[in-house]
Amino acid sequence: MGRKKIVAFTLLFAFTASGCSQTSDPATPVESTSAPSTEAAEGTNPEYPAGLKPEPGAELKVWEGGGVNGQWVEYVTTAFTKTYNIPVKIEVVENGDAPKKLQTDGPAGLAADVFVAPHDHLGNMASAGLILPNDEFKEMMQNDFMDSAMKGVTLGDTLYGFPTGVETYALYYNKKLVPEPPKTFDELIAIAGKINDPKQKTYGLMWEMGNLYYDSAFFQGFGGYVFGKNGSDAQDIGLNNEASVNALDYIGKIKTVVPFKKEDVTYDIKEGLFKEGKLAFNINGQAGAASLEGAVDFGVIPLPKLPNGETPKSFLGIRALYVNSYTKYPQASKLFAHFASSKEMLAKRFEISGQLPPRNDLMNDPAIANDPYAAPFLQQAASAIAMPSIPEMVNVWGPMGTAVTQAWNNGGDSKALLDEAVKQIREAISINK
Repeated sequence: MGRKKIVAFTLLFAFTASGCSQTSDPATPVESTSAPSTEAAEGTNPEYPAGLKPEPGAELKVWEGGGVNGQWVEYVTTAFTKTYNIPVKIEVVENGDAPKKLQTDGPAGLAADVFVAPHDHLGNMASAGLILPNDEFKEMMQNDFMDSAMKGVTLGDTLYGFPTGVETYALYYNKKLVPEPPKTFDELIAIAGKINDPKQKTYGLMWEMGNLYYDSAFFQGFGGYVFGKNGSDAQDIGLNNEASVNALDYIGKIKTVVPFKKEDVTYDIKEGLFKEGKLAFNINGQAGAASLEGAVDFGVIPLPKLPNGETPKSFLGIRALYVNSYTKYPQASKLFAHFASSKEMLAKRFEISGQLPPRNDLMNDPAIANDPYAAPFLQQAASAIAMPSIPEMVNVWGPMGTAVTQAWNNGGDSKALLDEAVKQIREAISINK
């Protein structure tokens, strides 16, 4: 991934599910609204996948972010209009803002027909009846898309979204300190223990421990889980089962070779140390590569295997298109969402933005497979688990952060700490019903 593409992805990352979204006021239309192409329509007899023929006179409005996102959606709408002779108007609404805006603009008939949103808003949108199921393409998409991405845009047995991008984290390593990256996490711990020397201001391994977004890789890798039924059953919490206890014990093992307090490691601190060549291993997302080029000789690999032989199963964030339930043109809208999430369009998205495509048929695309930064994240994404999208997830972060922080800073009985965390989660869910 070249410098230009890394910078583009960094700008895009700022508006994804695990980043902070900008608050936009009224939607901003772009001037390059696509219009019907009479010439294309006369010479073309387009195919309608799943027999989804658009409504006569259909014209669509799409919400998508600005920057590289805007460049991509302009490319898509131009191609879509040329193929199907359906005009599409683009309004700039960042993906993190779209779900909230839909709550008011949807019933008022002002919202986009198709919009982009992070998958962790799915539960709220579906329960409010704001989005339409993606029934027509469900069977077709099962083989085309990563299983984890499909699960992330599915609630219960109902598929809603059309995935367009995924994000997770992987292991950065300093090639000067670690010429040969580890194949297992036990090897990583051993290397980190030898390198870690606070007196010399060199450190072995850092991540944002106490943040379940990152800690989940251990819990899920050992066989624990947040909610049952692919994250949709809040009554079934698997964060204090035997596998999760083993995971917290293992996190405690890591602490023995990198003995610093949780409060001593912030995102900025660890990024600064890695950039200065003083940190051997850093667990971080794809956007972190942007500030490193030219500053340190580094590599990226998927998270090494745990003692049980499993790859740590990181959380997966999914960016997807959804169809507004208030649209006048549901068939044309679903046709657009399907078109935008096609192999050709998502390959173009990677080319423009560097964001990882969730399609299985792009895993071995040379542009991605030969990219030293993108490929490891895509490999990790294949093992990742979609972050639960049901509303009850908001009750999980605090108690689990406290449990891991206490275990890391003070030790203690892992089972007791996790039992208390799950107790607090259940109480919060009950109160917030």
